[in-house]
Amino acid sequence: MNASGMKKILLMGNPNVGKSVIFSRLTGANVIASNYPGTTVDFTKGIMRISGHKAELIDVPGVYSLEPTNAAEEVAVRMVDEGDVIINVVDATNLERNLYQTLELIERDIPMIVVLNMWDETKHSGITINLEKLEKLLEVPVVPTVALTGEGIKTLQSGLKEICSSFTKPEIRTEKPIKDKWSHIGEIIHEVQRVEHRHHTTLELISDFTVKPATGLPIALGVMLLTFTFIRFIGEGFINYISDPLFDLYMPYALVISNMLDQGILHDILIGRLIDGQIDYIQSMGLLTTGLYVTFGMVLPYIIAFYLGLSFIEDTGYLPRLSVLVDNIFHRFGLHGYAIVSVFLGMGCNVPGALSIRILETRKMRFIAATLLSIAVPCMAQTAMIFGILGSYGTKYILMVVTALAVTYIIMGLLLKRIIKGESPELFCEIPPYHRPSTRAVMKKTWMRVRSFLTEAIPFVFLGVIIVNILYIAGIIDVLGSILSPVVSGIWGLPQAAAGALLVGFLRKDVAVGMLVPLDMSPLQLVIAVTILTIYFPCVATFAVLIRELGIKDLIKSTLLMVFTALVIGGAMRIILLGV
Repeated sequence: MNASGMKKILLMGNPNVGKSVIFSRLTGANVIASNYPGTTVDFTKGIMRISGHKAELIDVPGVYSLEPTNAAEEVAVRMVDEGDVIINVVDATNLERNLYQTLELIERDIPMIVVLNMWDETKHSGITINLEKLEKLLEVPVVPTVALTGEGIKTLQSGLKEICSSFTKPEIRTEKPIKDKWSHIGEIIHEVQRVEHRHHTTLELISDFTVKPATGLPIALGVMLLTFTFIRFIGEGFINYISDPLFDLYMPYALVISNMLDQGILHDILIGRLIDGQIDYIQSMGLLTTGLYVTFGMVLPYIIAFYLGLSFIEDTGYLPRLSVLVDNIFHRFGLHGYAIVSVFLGMGCNVPGALSIRILETRKMRFIAATLLSIAVPCMAQTAMIFGILGSYGTKYILMVVTALAVTYIIMGLLLKRIIKGESPELFCEIPPYHRPSTRAVMKKTWMRVRSFLTEAIPFVFLGVIIVNILYIAGIIDVLGSILSPVVSGIWGLPQAAAGALLVGFLRKDVAVGMLVPLDMSPLQLVIAVTILTIYFPCVATFAVLIRELGIKDLIKSTLLMVFTALVIGGAMRIILLGV
């Protein structure tokens, strides 16, 4: 054990067997790189949890033998004597070469588990390994893994848990007598391994292409574009042909209620403000007008479309591959690959994106994912408005907004990982084979998620609309607009009238973007304004969901970070773009 009393687990194996990837899977991204004392040999160490207790995992330099012929092998031998448990990583496609070190380690009489990595390649190469017989011959647990995708890592953790729970460190280590190792290896190979020629199947080739970065990332981009096209098609079709006609039928009844209530506080809360004597579902801001329309007429259609698309790519087996593909990227932000779901959904509508953070395991991860979503991921409606306003000036202005948001996401992710306390566990997911999804299963899963949205999110959305209406009635919105004016003009270089759009952005970001058009701003000012609109605060629907998902305390912290980020990014963009 180390000085702090933690068990010391050694990750050992030949070079290029995937040790570093397994190390990352077990520890996450919080690792320390250093030199072994008195040498120039590098190694890395990190912390992992076993049964709730911390253990130190050390990635020992990759060597072929424990009979030292160089500095790295000397360090590896010295580390073996310091270890409590050994994870021996073996290339399953080259069992004969790798087992020499395995037998050397077995001689050390240290609790050990053998990992047969690259297990997927054995299937592709026509190699069959009898795991039960190999365990019996080696007399140690054997776990097959695919480090690249995370397959088998959870089983490895369970094996470590079992070893550590019954762990007793031997007082004296003695080498076991053993016959000639190469002869012994030959006997083992003869007993446990069969090799036959076979070609990759089409599905295996597709699976390989979708998890390897060089081919997987372009495929992921294509899948996301197709999915967004599908979502937009379904969502807009639902709005145009179902929800809008239904709300047109509802309009006379809403007007009857408006006439019955006449003017007053109750009218302002339930119906809202009349625009030229008529109800405007977007601007009236009443609970029975805007509240119902935004929730059921605008958000719900996209919710249904998003969950339908999500269920489809889940059931085909693609979503786990996408998560694995981006896992290393999200590690740098204190997250893991499943955080792509909140980004993916948030780019369509921030509400399902906010709901999806519950799939992340720890408070730290949920806080970071929610904050980054609120700060730098515009919804589809807002994105459409941005394209509509800036597109006429040229694509470069749209790219400025996209670049500013991407840089903000990266910078804030790197900072939040360091300043938010807590743990960011590794991604454990099994990669299922590709298969045709069941229509019935997809529809059932979609309905369950939509029902969850209806029961959990909508009450908070209505509550948010009521609160905003009360703020309008009390004149607090106007006061806030006056307070914001010096910031809007002094720090961000925008007209004072833009303060009103920022406040409306809390209600509907896309409507707020549209309010910027009559203000006669330059294209560069519009770039700053729409970027700030994305960053500074989520819309009321997202805000309402985040109250439930994060709690009041964490939501306040997240909100303060959003405001701070908007001030800094807006000020920096003013200096860079406007030069004043």
